[in-house]
Amino acid sequence: MVTSLIRRTFQALIVLFAMTAIVFVGVNVIGNPVDILINPDANAAEKARVIAHFGLDKPLWEQYLRFLGGIVQGDFGTSFVYNKPALGLILERMPATLELAFTALFIALAVGLPLGLYAGLYPNRVSSKVIMSGSILGFSLPTFWVGLMLVLVFSVELGWLPSNGRGDTVELFGVRWSFLTGDGLRHLLLPAFNLALFKTSLVLRLTRAGVQEVLPQEYVKFARAKGLTERRVIFVHVLKNLMIPVITIVGLEFGSLIAFSVVTESIFAWPGMGKLIIDSINLLDRPVIVAYLMMMVVLFVVLNFVIEICYTLLDPRVRLNARD
Repeated sequence: MVTSLIRRTFQALIVLFAMTAIVFVGVNVIGNPVDILINPDANAAEKARVIAHFGLDKPLWEQYLRFLGGIVQGDFGTSFVYNKPALGLILERMPATLELAFTALFIALAVGLPLGLYAGLYPNRVSSKVIMSGSILGFSLPTFWVGLMLVLVFSVELGWLPSNGRGDTVELFGVRWSFLTGDGLRHLLLPAFNLALFKTSLVLRLTRAGVQEVLPQEYVKFARAKGLTERRVIFVHVLKNLMIPVITIVGLEFGSLIAFSVVTESIFAWPGMGKLIIDSINLLDRPVIVAYLMMMVVLFVVLNFVIEICYTLLDPRVRLNARD
């Protein structure tokens, strides 16, 4: 087990190093931030001063080495636009994005798991077929269109929920959270539901497929033959085993909730990392873009690592293979 964890850690470090080069080169070959940051009427001397100030006059390889040195020290550079540490800007916006992502994940699991379990246990019922037909909408409808419709219906026409912003927040453990206030929850509902729609359909269909695969297994038939109650068979033998693929997908999808919340945050003016990265791309704020992308890389690497650990807890076969 320890050997496996060490090997996984080493592989993760290699992936991180490779991604630093890909991200840095990819970002630096797109556009020239000087054209946006400097007044077009500025003279050559002023442009040269700004270019030297941001270190853009150095060769790309030298910029990359300085970038790597900064990462080791936890420094991703200073934002061209805000003149603040890029990592600090992202960490300021991270709680809002995490709050939105966790709420969306909670909605997806709270709705998708029971509906998928029901549809898998009773596949021939009309209600199950209606559920599965409805799940297709979650895959088919574009996120931006659903977001606009939610704003139009619940904010403009009915006036039940606010259409933008984060609302009132309360500080907890030094971080501002909106889900702890009534006004914050009202602001959170629409963007969280919009972000959760696709994931809910995914969890629902994964759960249904898992139930259909697990039910015919011998250990389920044996559990029923022993006279166990149907509730115990479902929640101990069926649900536990189908959670292995569900955890894998949900773990990776949580990373995508954070990484690709850009559309939802833009529609609802949610002040998270997605909104920041859109603004940074428009202004070619390279340090913020690179820092954001590297944060996403670290997030997915950590999620994969956590999923590996969850495997060992849920599936004894993984532990046995690790010992071998």
